[in-house]
Amino acid sequence: MQQGNRAGFVGRGPERAAFLANLDLPVGDDRRRLRFHVHGPAGVGKTFLVQELRHLARERGALTAYVDERAGSVPEAMAEVGRQFAEQGRRLKELERRLAVYRERRHEAEAAALAALAPEPGAPPGPSAGSRAVVGLGVAAFEAVVPGAGLVTGALPADLLAQHADRLRTGLSARFRTPDDIDLVLSPERALTPVLLRELRTAASAAASVVLFFDTYERTGPFLDPWLHDLVTRHGADGGLPASVVVVTAGQRPLDTARWTGAGPVADVPLAPFTETEARGLLSGKGVVAEPVVKEVLRLTGGLPVLVSTLAEARPGAPDDVDDPSATAVKRFLQWETDDARRQVARVCALPRQLDADVFRVLVDRPDDDGADALYDWLTGLPFVGERGARVRYHAVVRAPMLRLERRRSPREWAARHRRLAEAFARWRAEAAAGRDGENLWADEEWRGLRLEEAYHLLCARPAAALGAALGALVEACGEDGVLGRGWARMLQDAGDDTDHPDLAAWGARLDGALADESAGIAGAMDLLLARPGLDTPGRASAHALRGRELGRTGAYRRALEEYDRALELDPRLVRAHYGRGSVHRLLDDFPAALAAFDRADELAPDTVWIIAERGETYRLAGRFEEAVADFDRAVALDPADAGALTARAVCRHALGRYEEALADFDRALAIDADHLWARVRRARLRRALGEEAAAFADLDRAARTAPDSPWVASERGDAYRLAGRPEAAVTELSRAITLLPDHPSALASRGAALHDLSRNEEALTDLDRALELRPDYPWAQTMRTRVRAAIF
Repeated sequence: MQQGNRAGFVGRGPERAAFLANLDLPVGDDRRRLRFHVHGPAGVGKTFLVQELRHLARERGALTAYVDERAGSVPEAMAEVGRQFAEQGRRLKELERRLAVYRERRHEAEAAALAALAPEPGAPPGPSAGSRAVVGLGVAAFEAVVPGAGLVTGALPADLLAQHADRLRTGLSARFRTPDDIDLVLSPERALTPVLLRELRTAASAAASVVLFFDTYERTGPFLDPWLHDLVTRHGADGGLPASVVVVTAGQRPLDTARWTGAGPVADVPLAPFTETEARGLLSGKGVVAEPVVKEVLRLTGGLPVLVSTLAEARPGAPDDVDDPSATAVKRFLQWETDDARRQVARVCALPRQLDADVFRVLVDRPDDDGADALYDWLTGLPFVGERGARVRYHAVVRAPMLRLERRRSPREWAARHRRLAEAFARWRAEAAAGRDGENLWADEEWRGLRLEEAYHLLCARPAAALGAALGALVEACGEDGVLGRGWARMLQDAGDDTDHPDLAAWGARLDGALADESAGIAGAMDLLLARPGLDTPGRASAHALRGRELGRTGAYRRALEEYDRALELDPRLVRAHYGRGSVHRLLDDFPAALAAFDRADELAPDTVWIIAERGETYRLAGRFEEAVADFDRAVALDPADAGALTARAVCRHALGRYEEALADFDRALAIDADHLWARVRRARLRRALGEEAAAFADLDRAARTAPDSPWVASERGDAYRLAGRPEAAVTELSRAITLLPDHPSALASRGAALHDLSRNEEALTDLDRALELRPDYPWAQTMRTRVRAAIF
């Protein structure tokens, strides 16, 4: 409901009164409701009511946010809340900062997981007994050890977990800045929710109340409803929602009583079509009072608010002026409108899925700006046009028959207007990409939104001709994020429905179903695409490469390589396929093949930081430190603020004995990111080698404060105590590491050595026996056990 139309809001008196009365109740009053759930069929007025409630809340001094289906995930919903709060003068600065880190770091997750799974040079082959024990205890136990590892472990079979669990324990902790960053990237809801709650408590203390509105819940509810339930029911250090917060949800489905029973006071708000009294009130307010006309409107609309409102605006004077609104409401409205320009504007502006002034000007050719602005203001004030953030949208109940009318009236004009819109979105997309060579544009919200609408209009213009490219773009979107892929699948459904093209709509429905299915996911969507005609050759190559990536994540390395080979048969220059082959070969310890693949990727996409850095990491793991340094030199030159590349180069320089250069790199990395855990711990090792014991322990102490629950950090710190001749402190710290991770071979072996230094040889032997049970091929532990046995016997 537009602000200018609020005086015309009719009906829903009891619902509005109940909402306002709830805001007036003091916090803690047993009658106060923390959630309102509005539900009813399409066209019943849910969005209009929610917008009205939002305006009413604002008038009472409430801080509000409105989220609809444009948010495809919980983090996106949080971001929208933060953006709207900022517009009202209340920035959620901590949430903004953590969301920025999430967007930056989530693209590193795949590379971090691959590096964590790859062996260090000289590592013993095969799984340790401890790794097998972790699998025996179950994935949940492992995830408890490495916070946020669920996305990695959830995709791995048990034998692969056994093979690499030891590396995952330390690898993830080392590659990411802090344990919080691991959790943020791999479990964003869990990491961001406490931040949001803290911000909401601060915001609630400065506002009369806080009201969060979540519309189109039939689409957003599957991922928002469990999260909201957690917000409402959680207890502990982070608390739940502040008592002054009210949540309003609106969708077509009733409340999930199985989930929400006992979760707190919830107001169920079912919306039915207008009562006769409400409908008459709306018609009377528009001057439609002749009883025969009123009865005809009531008969044809069934009280559906959007249709009653549309016909009321038309002000019919006789029953014959009223036609069936389900098919011709807009046509009849245009017939009564005497202004030709307005008739055309209302007709053609239904074509885009969302409308703003820029899109309006593409469709409406007016030489005078004032005239165009006046027409746009008139259009956005119509009863069936509602706000959606910075844009407006026709109500679906009215837009659908309008689209049918336009498509059938002149198919050529229909296609020409959609082509014009597609060209405009393509032009705006090119502007958004200007000067950003080499960047991942799919990570940019503005660019990908323009790309999506461009594809929609191309499909509406020529569905069959544009399908292949649209499916190929869906593959690209899935490569970035499964949530984005679902947005493209829903767009295909919309285009199929709006063009009356069943095959197109079916494509969208099948792909949306696969992407929504956790067991199928992106790989399932690629299976569907590759099993049917539709994709063009570049699209099929990309789909094979993406399926290869998903197979690699599950440990099906040979099958992954087969998919990459198929991709390269179709498109020998597909960079991501060469990169993917390199990643899989590295996981198989085939470093020459991995390097050859990365070389080809670098040839095809020179100066791409992530390709160069991954090749450098492969050289490092292969023990080819000089070549690794050369690649990390290039990566740092391209991105001087990349703390990860600086740290990797420092590790290699340390291995080469170039201590001063290594120290300079560690210092630069930590100046960029003081909490970079890998840099902090590895600098401590270097300082110990330089004889700077106090500085080394200062780094380890800082790392322990940053990551108090990291067994890797505790083990490093304990071993440093042992090497410094402080066996009592070593035993204490290594015992803490073992408490955090009982089957930690290196911590057990190191504690055994420290106990030996204290002449507690029986305990030392127990630890060393256990370390070798977990890792039989552990030369240093074998040597230490020989010494301890000699001391005992």
